[in-house]
Amino acid sequence: MQGLITSSVKLIMFVLLLLGMSGVAHSRRRRLVSSYDAPCNRMTVYYHDILYNGENHANATSSAITQPTELSRSTYFGELVVFDDVVTAEQALSSEPVARAQGFYFYDKKGGFSSWFAFSLVFNSTAYRGTLELVGADVSVDKIRDISVIGGTGDFFMARGIATVSTDSYDGMYYFRLKMDVKLYECYV
Repeated sequence: MQGLITSSVKLIMFVLLLLGMSGVAHSRRRRLVSSYDAPCNRMTVYYHDILYNGENHANATSSAITQPTELSRSTYFGELVVFDDVVTAEQALSSEPVARAQGFYFYDKKGGFSSWFAFSLVFNSTAYRGTLELVGADVSVDKIRDISVIGGTGDFFMARGIATVSTDSYDGMYYFRLKMDVKLYECYV
């Protein structure tokens, strides 16, 4: 019995040692900075979506991948759109990109315009490297809505927070620009 306890203690010590060294394997230790009063990181970016309309091959950044049905003709209910959109720090589409928004949204409300987003903001610039993962409902008729930031990689390792979204501009059904005020409340530094 004594040998079994000694072996168990050695195993526990070994596991704790490995867990302690796991931060070294990633070349830097990270410390959680968390506050629900003030964000630990904040940025405002503009998300530009140009839906393929059958003619704009060169400029389109998103495409509906489902065929319209009789049910979807008036509200787009059930339509799924995949995108690789430009994200800029300034409103103009011609501004220098700071990230790409890559993912999908689908229209999920039968009686009006509402969609559900799941996408990554992919940063690859001198300011930031890594991704932020966002998911949530986007009720287009609401002036301001929130989408959850549920994680990240690189400079945004395991970040959590909220992206407050508002429609900044739109041109019919084929272009819209969202203003996204991203506030992170959990950051690892």
